[in-house]
Amino acid sequence: MDHPELQSRPPSPLVEAVDERFERYGVRLLLKRDDLVHPELPGNKWRKLAPNLRAALEAGHEQLVTFGGAYSNHLRATAAAGRLLGIATVGIVRGDELAGRPLNDSLARCAADGMRLHFVTRSRYRAKADPQALTELLDEAGASGAYVVPEGGSNALALAGCAELGRELRGVTDVAAVACGTGGTLAGLAAGLAPGQRALGVPVLAGGFLSAEIRSLQTEAYGGPVGDWTLAEDFHHGGYARVPAALESFAADFASRHGFPVERIYVAKLLWALTALTEAGTFPPGTTLTAIITGRP
Repeated sequence: MDHPELQSRPPSPLVEAVDERFERYGVRLLLKRDDLVHPELPGNKWRKLAPNLRAALEAGHEQLVTFGGAYSNHLRATAAAGRLLGIATVGIVRGDELAGRPLNDSLARCAADGMRLHFVTRSRYRAKADPQALTELLDEAGASGAYVVPEGGSNALALAGCAELGRELRGVTDVAAVACGTGGTLAGLAAGLAPGQRALGVPVLAGGFLSAEIRSLQTEAYGGPVGDWTLAEDFHHGGYARVPAALESFAADFASRHGFPVERIYVAKLLWALTALTEAGTFPPGTTLTAIITGRP
């Protein structure tokens, strides 16, 4: 039987955001409050982790290992999940220079939730896609027998969880937009939407690599491309975890207007992008646009 934390949850709330920056262009803005889907594993983190955690428990694993950078929401979510389920967690963290420094708030929260952190060089971190390099990393981290959750939680199991998000939005929106790190949420979201609906991803990292990643994830999960999805590049604001003053001001203003805390690394970039795209005439008048709020500060 499922652990109580992994059982299906009600659809997250969908609320209308009355905002003249959208209304003046004839666009209706909805907020899919996926940050409220689970009290400690908000939004896409719960949707991606839950299927992987079920698989780990069913296979009898007593330890999870995963990967992320210094400000990774995924590491935080995995650590919290481990605490809730009573399973040990190991986080392999990009950047060996961090090992001798005080932990930032994100990594400190991981440690407080019981995650053992193992810092590696950036070059070795990048090499983890190679099976031999991955084996060596896991051995060094003391996690050779652990269940491996990929960076960002994105794999075929995760897409199944995120497809449910798309199904929750069938018939209520024209465009469903989400911020993207590894692309798994967008890949599953697009698969779950109905024909005629479109998924829009806003990458929070520079580099232009996500299209290939999303195609690869959908091929792994479904045998090929599924659904209608596109990416809106150039809204990363300088790269992952970069929050310049203009973005900070925008996020604070949006939070004040609509009464909820705006997470800066993903959600603020999504909302900025949708505002700019609307002002540029990207969405025809009469469009219902849904912003998927995937996380909390």
